[in-house]
Amino acid sequence: MTPGIKPLVAGNWKMNGLNSATGELEKMRDQFKSTLSAKIDLLVCLPFTMLAKAGDLTSRSPVKIGAQDCHSEIKGAHTGDISIEMIADCGGEAVIVGHSERRTDHAETSTQVLQKAQSVLHWGHMAIICIGESEAQRKQGDTLDVLKKQMSESIPDSADNGEIVIAYEPIWAIGTGLTPTVGDIEEAHRFMRSYLVERLGDKGNAIRLLYGGSVKPSNAAELMAIDNVDGALVGGASLKADDFLGICAAYE
Repeated sequence: MTPGIKPLVAGNWKMNGLNSATGELEKMRDQFKSTLSAKIDLLVCLPFTMLAKAGDLTSRSPVKIGAQDCHSEIKGAHTGDISIEMIADCGGEAVIVGHSERRTDHAETSTQVLQKAQSVLHWGHMAIICIGESEAQRKQGDTLDVLKKQMSESIPDSADNGEIVIAYEPIWAIGTGLTPTVGDIEEAHRFMRSYLVERLGDKGNAIRLLYGGSVKPSNAAELMAIDNVDGALVGGASLKADDFLGICAAYE
């Protein structure tokens, strides 16, 4: 954890979830206790099709909702795309940009990630920018070089109009059950903090740094206690309220 930063536990439902089955989200809403919400922020990033209903379900609760991607433009001739304005209209308060699955499956470049983040921040919402190395890059000893390049090309110069969150997700740890060692995560997050402070000055000390990659209730307390780890970006374990809230319990 970083002193003075309120942790964020964010869930990424990916391509899962229907409007006919919102029971898990309702359970999160009902069981996210006020004593815990005073200590941490809870965010669930849902498929676009669920945002409007989820916005209604959580509108009077401390549970925030967000999306998993957006277009860099607010409106226009972009068939099949969704803008931050549309996400906000549904009650969304945050957007994940640059997830490794978007970078890989859709060939998104860091320049595109930067443009999307700028759009989200311009709207005054939270942009969760994802970075992370592949297994091959780690084996070659290139992890920190990869993180520096991704941060330098994906992070806007200013956070004045919104909130930047950086999520470190080693690609080889996403959904595999594998996690880096505590020492590996600590090294990566220390490097990220140092880079942000060097580039952004004091603002770099206020940016939340999340860890993602096979986070679950059984390892959350250990992972969330690492220096400069200010929360988690959670994949599969965020689909079930008991698992997701079990991760949040690391902060109780």
